[in-house]
Amino acid sequence: MKRIANHIIIPAMMTVLFFSVALTPVEVLGCFLRGLVAFLIALISGLAALVMVMIGLKGRVRHDKNSIWWVLSTLILVIPVIAMIILA
Repeated sequence: MKRIANHIIIPAMMTVLFFSVALTPVEVLGCFLRGLVAFLIALISGLAALVMVMIGLKGRVRHDKNSIWWVLSTLILVIPVIAMIILA
């Protein structure tokens, strides 16, 4: 259960946070602040995805059977980055 929480639920929270900011009305945060916060969330998510992919690749080289969890975390963390590119 701890592995699922660390590798699926916590990265998914970044995705939910990004989409909750991106889908808020402009009147709530303003256009500039909403875009800036969404960009910062996508940037942090992208940097975390890079760290996760490095850890996953190290595990793959060492033939660690648990490295697939790091790859799964990377795929979840890349979603806000792709959404930012599409929405921009």
